[in-house]
Amino acid sequence: MAGFRNGRGRDNREAPQGPPQYYGGGGQQQWPQGNNGGGGGYGEPEYFGDPRQAPHPQGGGGYDPYAANNPGHTQAFSVNPDEDPYGQGSTYQAGAAPAGPVGPRLHWKDLLTGVVFRPAPTYLQMRDYAMWAPALIVTFLYGLLAIFGFDGAREDVINATLSSAIPYVLTTGVAVTISFFILGVVTHTLARQLGGDGAWQPTVGLSMLIACLTDTPRLLVGMFLGGNEMFVQLLGWATWVAAGALLTTMVSKSHDLPWPKALAASAIQLVALLSIIKLGTF
Repeated sequence: MAGFRNGRGRDNREAPQGPPQYYGGGGQQQWPQGNNGGGGGYGEPEYFGDPRQAPHPQGGGGYDPYAANNPGHTQAFSVNPDEDPYGQGSTYQAGAAPAGPVGPRLHWKDLLTGVVFRPAPTYLQMRDYAMWAPALIVTFLYGLLAIFGFDGAREDVINATLSSAIPYVLTTGVAVTISFFILGVVTHTLARQLGGDGAWQPTVGLSMLIACLTDTPRLLVGMFLGGNEMFVQLLGWATWVAAGALLTTMVSKSHDLPWPKALAASAIQLVALLSIIKLGTF
């Protein structure tokens, strides 16, 4: 049915409702007024919240529908591997030193027996402890007896007077101690150059003990039979091979190195022990 016109000649029928006006005058953004509860009027799930409450990134009270961190949008971010609790900081890294000592410090009796009879666990447990007292005392005592393992030096000491023999023996003990100390430092330096991460005090102390304890059988037999006897020479070669195996194991455990690199780090010390001690050229 046709409507009637008002006094101004306009149709009084309601005009059809068009789409909401989102942009008003002045170029500012306008949004339709809707219900705040339940997400009504926006056609979005209610967990998106009210977008009108989000601050505008440029300041003011306007709303930017494309800004990050607004409801329905995400924000790009990066993960720092150093701060990731499940990253490299929480996993084992080859070549890295352990967080703390593997076990308590061994008593000197357990240390001396473990160097020869329980090498791997002993070296691993003592890699974080210095052992200067056992290393220096054992090396000095070995040096005092080392002179009697060589035929020429033994004859000189036996035929000399007591006043001249004692300084000779003491000087030999000090010289052997200093020599073994320097060889241990060289072994540690080579191990670090090859990628090792061990401390120098345990490496030097263990190397001194290994050099002394492995040569003790040859020294004791040589004191009675003489250093030039064939059996003593064969025993010297056998104990030298044992010293090489123990030094390689020690460097491998103390510096977390594979055995080829550990053997290379011990090479100079092994050559010196062979030429000076085992072959009787001291």
